[in-house]
Amino acid sequence: MIDALRGLALFGVLAMNIVFIFRVSIFAPFLPNAEPLDRAVAAVLTVAVVSKALALFSLLFGVGLAIQFERLAGDARRMILLVRRLVVLLAIGLVHLYLIWDGDILVEYALAGFVVLPFLGGARWLMAGAALLLLGLYVTMPLLPPIVPPPDDAEMAALAADATRAYGTGGFFDVLAFRIREVPAIFPLHVMGFPRTVALFLVGAFAWRSGVLRRASANRRLLFVVATFGILLGGGSSLAAAGQELFDWPSLGRALSPLEELGAVVLALGYAAAVMAAVNLSGGRRMLGWAAPLGRMAFTNYLAQSVICGWIFYGYGLGQFGRLGVAATLAIGIFVYVAQVVFSAWWLRRYRFGPVEWLWRSCMYGVPQPMRATLNLAMMRATIAD
Repeated sequence: MIDALRGLALFGVLAMNIVFIFRVSIFAPFLPNAEPLDRAVAAVLTVAVVSKALALFSLLFGVGLAIQFERLAGDARRMILLVRRLVVLLAIGLVHLYLIWDGDILVEYALAGFVVLPFLGGARWLMAGAALLLLGLYVTMPLLPPIVPPPDDAEMAALAADATRAYGTGGFFDVLAFRIREVPAIFPLHVMGFPRTVALFLVGAFAWRSGVLRRASANRRLLFVVATFGILLGGGSSLAAAGQELFDWPSLGRALSPLEELGAVVLALGYAAAVMAAVNLSGGRRMLGWAAPLGRMAFTNYLAQSVICGWIFYGYGLGQFGRLGVAATLAIGIFVYVAQVVFSAWWLRRYRFGPVEWLWRSCMYGVPQPMRATLNLAMMRATIAD
């Protein structure tokens, strides 16, 4: 159930990353003379996917942390194991960040996980209160002086031009050198997003602790209510926030950024509730079951997407950086996603974990974990939420 939701969220993450970060520089605006189809696809992604998929992924990471914390309740090493788990995630994230792709989110997730750990054993009201405070901070941050100033317009234009040269035509070490230079410029974006990441981890952990997800079938009505209001309010807010850029609607002034950020979070909550409710309908689990193997291997698939997209767009591969339109790029992303759905199902018929999940789990426990699949279905189900 949670794996299916994670697998669906992974498509949104891939669509966002491949179109808006791998295809062109993260600092490059869309060209005004883009094809009508590209403008339409970009508009749909902006309203329905961008930021929402990442928010949904953050919620699910918080759920996973809460499940791990609960599962290790009888182990005296519980906090040591969870800290080790986050340290390994941080290490893998740093390798990913510098050697593969600087749009990495794993480093931020590991650091946010350290902040959330002390809350996992606390009262639910404390988790909820901290989440609300952090979401409030996140929504109002665009109205405050930046903690770490982002690049100005001239610096962004220079970075975008240099990215086109380095990523589009450079070899591996040229790309690596530019990536090392680009990371500090991207850092302010992570600083701005960090309160949201921690808040959504807490929301996810709270949702698990409250029993809403654990007993989703008994809470179907609540999930449908959250889904309805989340999609309507969040979708409406996201559409209003994107209206000036996409449809030349009147400007919202200083209310634009708070509305956009709040809309993304609310819409992500609506998506999560809708999928959880649908899975618990008659036939829903069969209808969405194809996404569960992908979700069980989300760590492996996320890293694989970076490797594949790097080969497609960077100069050491096919060198398509800056050359493809939005629609063509999204079509490539859909092909990659479908291939991962097929591969994940094939892999998990033979093995208990994805390759990176196995490495992560083995490093956490300090001993290699059994990898070959067995007929013990109870054992397999016990690994779903990892």
